Amino acid sequence: MSAIAKVMLEMGYHVSGSDLARQELTEKLVAKGAQVFIGHEADHVKGADVVVYSTALSKDNVEIAEAEKLNIPILHRSQMLARLMNAKKGIAVAGAHGKTTTSSMIALVLEQCKQDPTYIIGGEIMNVGSNAKAGQGDWVVAEADESDGSFLQYHPAIALVNNIEADHLENYDGDFENLKKAYAQFLSQVKADGNAVVCKDDPYLRQMIPDIQSEVITYGIEEQDADYIARNIDLGDRKVRFDVVRRGEHLGTIKLSVPGKHNVYNALATLITCMEAGLAFGQVAEAITDFRGAKRRFQVLGEVNDILVIDDYAHHPTEIEATISAAKATGKKITAVFQPQRYTRTYFLFEQFSRAFPEADEVIITDIYSPAGEKQIEGISSAKLVELIRQNSNANVRYIPSKEEVQTYLLSHVKRGDLVLTMGAGDIWKAADGLARALEAKASSQ
Repeated sequence: MSAIAKVMLEMGYHVSGSDLARQELTEKLVAKGAQVFIGHEADHVKGADVVVYSTALSKDNVEIAEAEKLNIPILHRSQMLARLMNAKKGIAVAGAHGKTTTSSMIALVLEQCKQDPTYIIGGEIMNVGSNAKAGQGDWVVAEADESDGSFLQYHPAIALVNNIEADHLENYDGDFENLKKAYAQFLSQVKADGNAVVCKDDPYLRQMIPDIQSEVITYGIEEQDADYIARNIDLGDRKVRFDVVRRGEHLGTIKLSVPGKHNVYNALATLITCMEAGLAFGQVAEAITDFRGAKRRFQVLGEVNDILVIDDYAHHPTEIEATISAAKATGKKITAVFQPQRYTRTYFLFEQFSRAFPEADEVIITDIYSPAGEKQIEGISSAKLVELIRQNSNANVRYIPSKEEVQTYLLSHVKRGDLVLTMGAGDIWKAADGLARALEAKASSQ
């Protein structure tokens, strides 16, 4: 929502909006000229030409009710984004994992290569300190959200999917087949001269290729018949290097300043997309090396006395495993702190979560972070998840309910050579941020 608001401001529109609390992004919008209300009141929508809302909003929201009463057009966030994307050459990035990092990579490469893109991303690009920009160029880069089916609003020039997993099934009648059909439809909605870019290593995408009614370009690491293949992968401490082969032709080497095998996939997808947008391999390879990540995506919050504090948005079992694996390349002792998000997700993925922590040296699980209005599910709790993790993947696991208690525990236990890795889509980052600050204060006082 903040990204769309920023783009609309830069396009010259008057923007106002309501949120539940002030935060860094709302302050940045105010500095750019937006009017931000804290709390929701009917009067806030008066005088608006259009009201845009997010899926997070409750159905009985007073501002939506007032907009309906005043006959003000009401658009879902995805409908507003579709208006922006479909009017230009859209690059829509979907998938269970890696949307923010991949769309950030693409936006940065296009920006560095003087394409002046518009971009609307769910996380802040660390290089530029922003999640959005209204550019004058032809391309619009945005995340396409599958969680509520809203990605079917888009008709991009390039549709990209890194991977598919059984998540958000509460919005697909609990049926994974419905979610897979939605992905196939999304990938078939590209414009006539456009492309669907898919990872052939993903089994669901591989099966789906014959059903995609678009020109398909594939990439992978394991599947040697993919159009683009990564070879000679070297996973280092907070960096990656690999060679790229396109249909038998060696294109060159990619060097990344972000870690993990998952970023090899993200970079391959970025390379293909940017080359389809008209850039040469050498331009992409040079620009992508500068990518320092997106906020809350393996973000280093502190490095004090050989103690490394990293925060990541990982909130799905596959993401957790990939993030811990990337952390292992540092050679440090890993304390993995996970804050589950949503009772529904925890319910559907309970078993998978329990098997996601074998590579950590110590595991801490906090209470479930649940959005307002979500009902608890009987039998689903963090304490029970801890029991199952102890059985299935890591005996050294403990339950610490709150982020404040986590921070206190960590401050008294971490020592040289440790890496603290907080993960989750809620507010667990505050524990990592607080720990990093406390470690810095402790070091400066000694």
